[in-house]
Amino acid sequence: MENESPRDIASLDANFKPATVDGRAVVWRDALAGGPFALEGLPLRAPGGPLRRLPVGEPFARFPAYGLAGHAAGACVRFRTASPWIAVRATLGPGCDMNHMPRAGSIGLDLYRGAGRAARHVGTVQPNPGERIVECMPHVRPEGDAGDETWQVNLPLYGGIDALQIGLAPGFDPAPPPPRRLGRIVFYGSSITQGGCASRPGNAYTTMVCRALDAGQVNLGFSGCARGEPEMARLIASLEGVAAFVLDYDHNAPTPGHLAATHEPFFRIVREARPDWPILVLSRPNVWFDDTAEIAERRRIVRATVRHARARGDRRVAFLDGARLFGRENRDDCSVDRIHPNDLGFRRMADAVLAALRRLGVA
Repeated sequence: MENESPRDIASLDANFKPATVDGRAVVWRDALAGGPFALEGLPLRAPGGPLRRLPVGEPFARFPAYGLAGHAAGACVRFRTASPWIAVRATLGPGCDMNHMPRAGSIGLDLYRGAGRAARHVGTVQPNPGERIVECMPHVRPEGDAGDETWQVNLPLYGGIDALQIGLAPGFDPAPPPPRRLGRIVFYGSSITQGGCASRPGNAYTTMVCRALDAGQVNLGFSGCARGEPEMARLIASLEGVAAFVLDYDHNAPTPGHLAATHEPFFRIVREARPDWPILVLSRPNVWFDDTAEIAERRRIVRATVRHARARGDRRVAFLDGARLFGRENRDDCSVDRIHPNDLGFRRMADAVLAALRRLGVA
């Protein structure tokens, strides 16, 4: 009725009733419902559908990568608020609890304050074994610290998210985040691309690169399952707002013959559809200087894709040798299992990829 007195929002929506986390009052809001919360990194998700990195159904349902599409690698939620504390409540979907990767990285979340280069890690959501709903207060501002800030919650690298709520202090509303400085950087590759074995999502090399450039991220890393299918190349080429593409699936090509048969055709599908994209092509990230004949042959195949493109006049493509990603000193400190990088390894990868992207004009 027009003359009815206004009612408190908490009486209309139970989600707005103050609750407490760690003794502090919070008001929970659905972070996946849009509005002031920006869900990034899942451009192929069906509107209102589950958080997936690939479309539902054929032809992708018959590819090995399809089973990992529900992992939220590279996805994040961004917003602004002046709230003195931030709480997170996540309902976890299917995920991987592995013996060589911290749970905080595989199925955990982490929180960053600030945007771009100024962003800093301020808290981690660390699920316990078997825990499906995890609730915590990952950040409380020091006394006297105030002001509107940008916040980013990075979602799990090897797990799904069925629901996500952000809790803010009563009286502090969220607002939309500022736009990114650059468009999306798309990554296609192996478990290393997906983020194995970072200690938390913000330490995956792909996320480090995008944070440094203040760019969006589309992570199409599929652990053990990136096979260079032409349908995947066409899907990548269909994406809009792309600032650069990083191609790195050497580790998942089962044989050098498979790599030779798929790598240049994959590149050419993307390049013919997107002649202006900067494209960085990596040979397999290799912590060890163990250049077997097979690894050398794989490098030759990947390098040839770039050499042929440049011979055709393409000046927006570059090759980065995966064996040079980890420096010369203390390389053995860069890996968990002689294959997957730890946080130090990912830091060195990110620095090398950033430098290569800048040489391509991505800055």
